[in-house]
Amino acid sequence: MGMLDGKVALVTGAGGGLGREHAKLLAKEGAAVVVNDLGGARDGTGAGHNMADKVVEEIKAAGGKAVADYGSVADPAQAKAMVKTAVDSFGKLDICINNAGILRDKSFKNMTDDMWDIIIAVHLKGTYLVTKAAYDQMIEQGHGGRIVMTSSTSGLLGNFGQTNYGAAKAGTAGFMRCLYLEGVKYGITVNVLAPTAMSRLTEDILPEQAKDAFPPEKVSPTVVWLCTDEAKDVTGRQFLVAGNNVSLLSWQITPIAAKDGKDAPWGVADIGKHILASKEKWPPINPMRG
Repeated sequence: MGMLDGKVALVTGAGGGLGREHAKLLAKEGAAVVVNDLGGARDGTGAGHNMADKVVEEIKAAGGKAVADYGSVADPAQAKAMVKTAVDSFGKLDICINNAGILRDKSFKNMTDDMWDIIIAVHLKGTYLVTKAAYDQMIEQGHGGRIVMTSSTSGLLGNFGQTNYGAAKAGTAGFMRCLYLEGVKYGITVNVLAPTAMSRLTEDILPEQAKDAFPPEKVSPTVVWLCTDEAKDVTGRQFLVAGNNVSLLSWQITPIAAKDGKDAPWGVADIGKHILASKEKWPPINPMRG
């Protein structure tokens, strides 16, 4: 007996890396899986069926249920078709894991509009399009659901050379923090994953000495658990998963200055003094770097 027996899942970008491990573990826990992958290169160019087909074969060889989908998350019709594939193949959709992604890293000085637009299209709009199709299907079914969006520490904490990617991933987290409030009414949980793992997207980003500590299969257990019935009350949260370390990222407020709202506004110099005086109490911009 698996923790997801009878469930149906859609995983985007499941042809390799994190998505492949998510799909395989979902299937191992009993879910039928739609393995979506455009089959392109890391920068989003090209397409093919081999990546998704191979993962489907692996799942079936292990005794699981899976079908392939080759659509682009950035295409509205193809995003809807992924959900239709789940319903046509397995009768419903219970789980949606937004994992598809590409990279076009460049310092902001050298950033082009095309580099910006394609990252926003895949990561932010693509997450919206697939989530919208899945969310509508879950509401129609009337028995709740699980949505996991993939953000990144680049968006939540920052990273050099990834202004386009960071903006998209921060937008994804903001999307989740609003949608989960609406999903409560329908029993649909919405959470964010910010993973650190070795994959095609990170093979030249992670330091060589760290790669062995962060295989993608160490991220998937947290993601899969969030899709179980046990996680029905866990929603609106941001999970950082790196190797075997799982953390919850929450915002904190650091008071700087306060006075009666009926008083006159702060003077510029006065508020500046309060801001500077409070700096030693500020949390680090990136707690992972100090």
